[in-house]
Amino acid sequence: MHDEQGAIAASASASDADTLAARLARVRERIAAAAARSGRPAAAITLLAVTKNVPAEGVRAAYAAGMRDFGENRVQEALRKIPELHLPDARWELIGHLQTNKVREAAPLFARIQSVDSLRLMERLDAQAAALGRRLPVLLEVNAGEEASKLGIRPGEALDAARALAGFAHLAPQGLMTVAPIGNEEVVRPVFRRMRELRDMLRRAVPLSGDGEDDHAGAGEGGWDVLSMGMSDDYELAIEEGATLVRIGRVLFGPRPAPAARAPAEAAPAESEEGAADEGG
Repeated sequence: MHDEQGAIAASASASDADTLAARLARVRERIAAAAARSGRPAAAITLLAVTKNVPAEGVRAAYAAGMRDFGENRVQEALRKIPELHLPDARWELIGHLQTNKVREAAPLFARIQSVDSLRLMERLDAQAAALGRRLPVLLEVNAGEEASKLGIRPGEALDAARALAGFAHLAPQGLMTVAPIGNEEVVRPVFRRMRELRDMLRRAVPLSGDGEDDHAGAGEGGWDVLSMGMSDDYELAIEEGATLVRIGRVLFGPRPAPAARAPAEAAPAESEEGAADEGG
């Protein structure tokens, strides 16, 4: 009986892996087509698999299908998940809001932190990176749609924020990240275009040299090479407008299970599933 149950479980796991592999192949095909429309090769786009609320077996299936770049939204979930999975050569990035009281745990855990959105957070990350003896790769989060419900630096403040970020000895700014508003192409495309234009401006006004310890940053003249934008519903538009990294969750892993209740100290900001790069849908 136990052998039969084990065989059924193994069969179900293999079926899930096959389904995820097929989804991943479809997403990669669409990424390649969108990249071609923007005059770039598919290799210019990094696919980050967003594993928020995805159980360990789902992440392992993605890894078995060839994924190596993963994004987590919450430090506490990552602290449990990453050591449990222990996936050789997997890269983990933090894409959700980072509270300053979680910096000590986040700085050694992630290859890159995408959600740097305040001077205070920059200061805390720099101090912790110095203590670890590393130059921590980061992205500046921009609220490109200027939505009251979302975190991030406003576009009009991005130049000053970028200059401040570039001044920290133990932080390696590599680009920009945004979460676009929910809407149709007429709403979303201008936001992505605005991010590309902002990146181009920063390359001229705040040129960077050296990418820190992360080889996922690219080597474009002036730096700020990474444009992390585009999620399950809009990643093709984002690529057409210049995205170099897209954050995909739902179309790979399916709808998320309801998250377990968290203590107040772990509660996410009042930004909902889509805020602070929470790729929840």
